[in-house]
Amino acid sequence: MTLSDSAPTRSFTLSDFDFALPPELIAQHPAAERSGSRLLDGTGAQLVDRIFRELPALLRAGDLLVFNDTKVVKARLFGEKPTGGKVELLIERVLSGNQVAAHMRVSKKPEVGTTLALTGASGTNDGLSATLLGRWPDADGALFRFVVSSDSGDDPYTLMEKHGHVPLPPYITHADSAQDVERYQTVFARAPGAVAAPTAALHFDQALLAELDHRGVQRASVTLHVGAGTFQPVKTENLAEHQMHSEWYQVPAATQQAIADCQQRGGRIVAVGTTTVRTLESWAQSGIATGDTRIFITPGFQFKLVDLLITNFHLPKSTLMMLVSAFAGYDHIKVLYQHAITRQYRFFSYGDVMLLDRRRPGKAIK
Repeated sequence: MTLSDSAPTRSFTLSDFDFALPPELIAQHPAAERSGSRLLDGTGAQLVDRIFRELPALLRAGDLLVFNDTKVVKARLFGEKPTGGKVELLIERVLSGNQVAAHMRVSKKPEVGTTLALTGASGTNDGLSATLLGRWPDADGALFRFVVSSDSGDDPYTLMEKHGHVPLPPYITHADSAQDVERYQTVFARAPGAVAAPTAALHFDQALLAELDHRGVQRASVTLHVGAGTFQPVKTENLAEHQMHSEWYQVPAATQQAIADCQQRGGRIVAVGTTTVRTLESWAQSGIATGDTRIFITPGFQFKLVDLLITNFHLPKSTLMMLVSAFAGYDHIKVLYQHAITRQYRFFSYGDVMLLDRRRPGKAIK
């Protein structure tokens, strides 16, 4: 299926992507079973309420599912300044050596050169510390650059695994638990570096993957290390004024070949999650297979690769609401979200999921 979006017939502003969501529909915990989440099938003339484990029956032999294989790291660390003031770090990116770039939540920003004493997940210090070097990536950057160290001499990834907390989204109100360690991670997570899960992929379990294999649905992977910016609502009414956050991505050569093979045989490219869409379309638009992307997908965007999209329900006024509206059509997304609210679907990271295509009224699926 190869379809292109036409230019939008209206000019969109931030307010167009707002909606009222009853707070009780924000999922605080995952479904009992990964594939037991609800699936809203929005690909046909009528919306259909399904269970996610029904997905294989909605795909075809020869289709290609593309996953984001990023791995969520325990990037949240707590500690205090030499003055005793509390501080929280959320490590967004590991830089060279033992340097990291992190968000810092603190009542008063410490001076450059200050060393923070961090508390490990066990509640003890273990010699864990972070020394502030300045802002990142430059003097005006939104993140802070630190050197992290401990008595063990471990690298930052090992330190986070030993001492960090699962970086649950801001709308999940409980402290991270053993359940979150398991369930806020996909079953095929491979490449550490994300501070947020590629949530659409959380619904897949091994039994479902085996069923997809049995039906001849192919699989491939990309990597995009999801940043905390994914949860930040857009604040400018004029969308053109919004500055997208940067995320690192990679489209391996094997995946590039799998996509070419899929297109050659007439299969459909099925993106599992908006992070996969952003990765594939960044590569398709730029020709760059590895790098940083700030791609901002809004209605009128010309999609080059993705035919179907599996995605959770997103935050109001978020860039992800704009992406799905660009993909499936603004009016269609409004109908889908109202249906989901009426039928009490569960929203956001631990919530339910929908299946979308790029079909438009009056256009036939090829």
